Amino acid sequence: MTEGQVDDQGHAPPPRHRHGDSTLARSDVTQQQVPEETRHTAESRVQDSDSEDQNQQVDFEKQAEPAAASHPGTTPATHHSQPVAPDGGWGWIVLLATILVMAMTLAFPSCIAIFYTDLQTEFNTSNTETSWVPAIMLAVQHAGGPLCSMLVERWGCRVTVMLGGCLSGLGMAVASFARTIGELYITGVVTGLGFCFTFQASVTIMGHYFVRRRAFANAMSSTGTALGLITLPLIANFLDGQFGWRGSFLVLGGMLLNCCVCGAVMRPVGPAIMHRLGSTAGTPNDRRREQHGETEGLRTALLGFLAFLRRHMAFDLLVSNVRYRTYAIGVTWMMLGFIVPLVYVVPYAMDNNMSQSRAALLMSILGLVSISVRPVAAMVFSLPRCRGTGRFVYVFAAAVLVNGLSNCICAASPSFEVLLLYMVIFGLSMSLIGTLLFTCMMETVEMNRFHSALGLMSMMESVTLLIGPPLAGILVDSTGQYSYIFYACSISGTLSGIFLMASFYVLDSQREQEEKTKKTSDICQKPSVILAPDCEYSNVPSREGQLPDTDHVTDV
Repeated sequence: MTEGQVDDQGHAPPPRHRHGDSTLARSDVTQQQVPEETRHTAESRVQDSDSEDQNQQVDFEKQAEPAAASHPGTTPATHHSQPVAPDGGWGWIVLLATILVMAMTLAFPSCIAIFYTDLQTEFNTSNTETSWVPAIMLAVQHAGGPLCSMLVERWGCRVTVMLGGCLSGLGMAVASFARTIGELYITGVVTGLGFCFTFQASVTIMGHYFVRRRAFANAMSSTGTALGLITLPLIANFLDGQFGWRGSFLVLGGMLLNCCVCGAVMRPVGPAIMHRLGSTAGTPNDRRREQHGETEGLRTALLGFLAFLRRHMAFDLLVSNVRYRTYAIGVTWMMLGFIVPLVYVVPYAMDNNMSQSRAALLMSILGLVSISVRPVAAMVFSLPRCRGTGRFVYVFAAAVLVNGLSNCICAASPSFEVLLLYMVIFGLSMSLIGTLLFTCMMETVEMNRFHSALGLMSMMESVTLLIGPPLAGILVDSTGQYSYIFYACSISGTLSGIFLMASFYVLDSQREQEEKTKKTSDICQKPSVILAPDCEYSNVPSREGQLPDTDHVTDV
């Protein structure tokens, strides 16, 4: 090996200390060692990038083993059983099951709209009384969030989804035997609670299976709503013509039992997130009551209740996290007029001499637009340049704004052509809203608090979902015109979109200003150069016309 060369391990041989060659040898070694080290660094970076998914899988396997030992309900991912890694593997099966669950739950209000006039005729009720049926179902679907959070924490997502499938199927089957409109209200509570368990538990487990591809997974799962909008109105219209509304409810109840099959494939992944509720509040509380008496017991009960609220309803996030609070208020406001058009567009079209089959076709066209847009949006939002930008909320707010404005088109004319244009624009905006609804929320809270934050926001949404359709029914009964409903929905949706966009713009501006202030303070607080106490100074005389004599450090 000659001087200046580098061996295979990137090490240079010691230079030969000949007279006049010492400096040259050091120069040759340095010039050749730097590119070699750079090449090794680049190769190591490529290897680290290629093995990123493998390292994530190993980490999840290591974390799953102790979790499975302490929680019998979990399944560890070992080499002896089929390993489950985030962002792939069994997660694609869970994604497919979530799509089917959303098709059978979130799109169900469009199915109820087909039977709206039949229910009015059967029970001789007004628009206000009839509108309580889908309103109660939707409100309970969202208000049951804290209860769903408890079940997820206690039993896991798999059991919760299967329980929800049983409840929703049972509720619709019993509704087919209803003799009064009040009985439909009661069965609507049972069905809505089942929808809540299946829908929210599915969304929660999706957040644990997908991390890097979370935006893509959420967007693809939202295509289930579009799939339901395409199929459910046509199925409901066919069943109504063949069996009437009672037979249709019975068949639809049997169809909802398929949610149990979807829940069966949603097995746990990674470290168990379920904690035994009684493990922290049972025996210690009893001992405290025995030792400290009734007063201490009341204090412990109050603390336990506060811990329950924090765990399952995320009231602490509503107070401390301003971004989550703003987002929850904006979404709750949006829901006041977001679902109402889906409930009343079919009665509006039929009231203007359109056949029920053509009105059902409008709902299917809405589903076709939605299922065409959501996969494209999923691929766009999953691009590296889009991930982690924190700008999804502005796209979401813009979609809410457009969705609100589109309702004015529907109110302008009841013709099929105008309603078709309305369905296209409404479907585009609704697709973006459904694609980004949970992705934006996951950017505002930590994933380990997502199920409780979702439960609280869903409970807030249930209030506006409950009063929205009945208020629209009162408006129709008092004016005799369906068009005023869509004008009201337009105002509500437009204002909520403006609120979200303006609020997050202010919050982002404040965050950027705080970051700039912090950087400036860090720069100002950098320590100055401190000279060693044994520094030697020499007085360097200045030249004519220059600065006076200055002391310079010459030796340390």
